[in-house]
Amino acid sequence: MVERGGSMIKKFDIRNTKNAKDLLTIQIPSYKVEAEIIGYDEIPPLKDTVNTLKQCGETFFGYYIKEELCAAISVKVIDNEVDIHRLIVHPDHFRKGIAQKLLTFIEGQFDTMTITVATGSKNSPAITLYMKNGFRITKEVQVNQFLSLTYFEKKI
Repeated sequence: MVERGGSMIKKFDIRNTKNAKDLLTIQIPSYKVEAEIIGYDEIPPLKDTVNTLKQCGETFFGYYIKEELCAAISVKVIDNEVDIHRLIVHPDHFRKGIAQKLLTFIEGQFDTMTITVATGSKNSPAITLYMKNGFRITKEVQVNQFLSLTYFEKKI
């Protein structure tokens, strides 16, 4: 998918070291913002390394502007369910509609019945995005005294 201005969404192999490094350069700043929003900085994506990414088993799609990775979404597909594991936008590209484009892209990629995703319960920008896209809350899980996760589901 290529848009005006040289931006595109394309699949990339996270097992490639350069791709994993490129992803970390957007993942860490993005999740640092989420950590600030939810008031908890021990979230697992902040602890990822090139090696943990290479072994995560997720399928990644990147949003590129002029060949530079600016955002990404990753999924695991099991039977008729797509589980979104990461939706990452570098802070320099917040509020440009990129997360929306990635979400819409994923919805059109798979012949599935259900898409699931989870986010920090205090992450209001993410919650707003999922709710406006027809996701409904399925549960809330208290991980520890500092972190609660809200789970969403959308039937296609």
